[in-house]
Amino acid sequence: MPYLGGEDTVRELRRALSNPNVQSDQLRYRNTILKVIRAMSQGVDVSGLFSDMVKACATVDIVQKKLVYVFLCSYAALNPELSLLVINTLRKDCQDPNPMVRSLALRNMTNLRLPSLMEYVEQPLTAGLRDRAACVRRVAVLGWAKLHNLQPNSEIDAAVVNELYSLLRDPDPVVMVNCLRALEEILKEEGGIAINKPITHHLLNRLKESDVWGQCEVLRILQRYRPQSEDELFDILSLLDASLVSPHPQVMAATLSLFLSLCSGLPAVSLAALERVRGPLLAACGSVSRELRFTALCHIQVSLLLRSLPGLMGAHYKRFFCGYAEPAYIKQRKMQVLVELVNDDNVTMLLDELKGYCTDVNTDTAQAAISAIGRIGRSYSDRCLEILTGLLALKQEHITSAVVQTMRDLVWVCPQCSDTVCLALEGCEETLQDSQGRQALLWLLGVYGEQVSSAPYTLEVFIDGVRSEVSLGVKMELLTTTMRLFLCRPAETQDMLGRLLHYCIEEEPDMCVRDQALLYYRLLHCGIEETQKVLQGRRSDPSLGVLIGRPSEPISQWACSFNTLEPLRQGTVETDSTSRGSPEHVTFEPKPNTDLSDTLNCSQVEKVPSGETGRTPFLARIHTDTHKPLFLASLPFSYPFNKCLCFYMPI
Repeated sequence: MPYLGGEDTVRELRRALSNPNVQSDQLRYRNTILKVIRAMSQGVDVSGLFSDMVKACATVDIVQKKLVYVFLCSYAALNPELSLLVINTLRKDCQDPNPMVRSLALRNMTNLRLPSLMEYVEQPLTAGLRDRAACVRRVAVLGWAKLHNLQPNSEIDAAVVNELYSLLRDPDPVVMVNCLRALEEILKEEGGIAINKPITHHLLNRLKESDVWGQCEVLRILQRYRPQSEDELFDILSLLDASLVSPHPQVMAATLSLFLSLCSGLPAVSLAALERVRGPLLAACGSVSRELRFTALCHIQVSLLLRSLPGLMGAHYKRFFCGYAEPAYIKQRKMQVLVELVNDDNVTMLLDELKGYCTDVNTDTAQAAISAIGRIGRSYSDRCLEILTGLLALKQEHITSAVVQTMRDLVWVCPQCSDTVCLALEGCEETLQDSQGRQALLWLLGVYGEQVSSAPYTLEVFIDGVRSEVSLGVKMELLTTTMRLFLCRPAETQDMLGRLLHYCIEEEPDMCVRDQALLYYRLLHCGIEETQKVLQGRRSDPSLGVLIGRPSEPISQWACSFNTLEPLRQGTVETDSTSRGSPEHVTFEPKPNTDLSDTLNCSQVEKVPSGETGRTPFLARIHTDTHKPLFLASLPFSYPFNKCLCFYMPI
């Protein structure tokens, strides 16, 4: 948003810049230029002062030069013709005896970003590559990369490329790293800089001279090189050994990534390298930087714990206990790591620690702790159910919701826990308010309703309030639960099912709920046996196993994603219970390039035979059926079939 007093401000600044008394006083002149920069940062359009600022760059004051160059680089695109006046001053400064002035002039000459001025820039950049001052060579090397970025279609002289290759042996380590970055940008279409054996060993021998980010850049580029012999491989690994335990986590991660890339065919060496970085990784998990802590936790969880070395951090589980002042996203990641470290020796201590997190002031942290206890319950169900049952006594909405969802997921994997879960469900419907918790409770009542004595009465409360229900998922789950409970306790649920079907078909505005109600009503016409086959299937997923004791995976499966953003993108190991519905509800993902007409082809749907006339739609069969099942006729609701949608349905 432009500054409201812009015109008056520009007028005053122009008057001050052209005042001879101000120009004669170096301090006042510098302060006036500083006011111009301040106005520019506030949104004032000061491009009209371009010619006055061009005059101000002809000075020996380095501070004033820096301020003027900031202005000129910002407004050069708006004044390309006047920018020619700046080039002369910049080229003159490139020959200044002060190396700081020379480097400053080269940097801003390339920062003008004007293609029409590039012919004036090449000669100073070429001279800058041979400058005796290292700071000038640093700027000149990156200047060639900027020049190529400004004109990507133009070809840079091969002599410049050869000179950049020769500068890889420059005594200044920053010049060496800048050459790597410049050659990567210039030779991008050719695959980047060519790495051979002499360059590789030269870069490794000078690795310690570079700063942290320079070392990371060198280690990243060296991943392209493949040793020609096993002896050369171990020579390279010996040179990398010191960096593997570097106190800087960035260098350690880049070195380990290069280690794993070189040792892809030597799993024993890779495992030894992972064991060596255990200490630096644990140190990174306790770093002052929150971002670094989170990144280290993600790499530990995704790369080391869950895949190749499940027991690497087992003895150091206390390092992953949550601190009071830590943000919620770090606490949740630590809890996911703690789940993977559970064994017979530490399960009691870990459960006690997680139990303390369940009452955290942050609701997301508390629910994540409850979910972690539920995942541990797949292997230690009795201890975890005792903790979960005790949490229900707190009568807090978010805790009760998370506990019910966790119990739902637990009985889906461990159906032997159903008796304890059913006893704990009594009365918890009064505390549940969110839709996810109510869906979980309804699913439990539908699957284990015969074991819960108060299931029909709890269900009646939901059915009486269905008109005020706003959650689509709760309505659809209520339909399924009522149908399941009707099959096992028909006398108590018959009237409720009729009222619910009547509302969903006649009054419900949502098409999904109405179609599901129509589906269930038609299903009842097929008979009680067919309905039971559809609605009373398996109550657990045999493909889900316990969490402890999973087989280790090869390092090669995740080595390519180490030290990248991939571990940060990956979520939890399994889908959180708060983000999905019933356990048996699987999301359908269509195949790519699938034609919609093929999906809706009715010829692929099984039809019901009808004597000699061939196959007829399912609805036509219901029309011809004059004898309704007795249990359906006894419902207090009778829906006219001529209002039903006519579609093919397999039975």
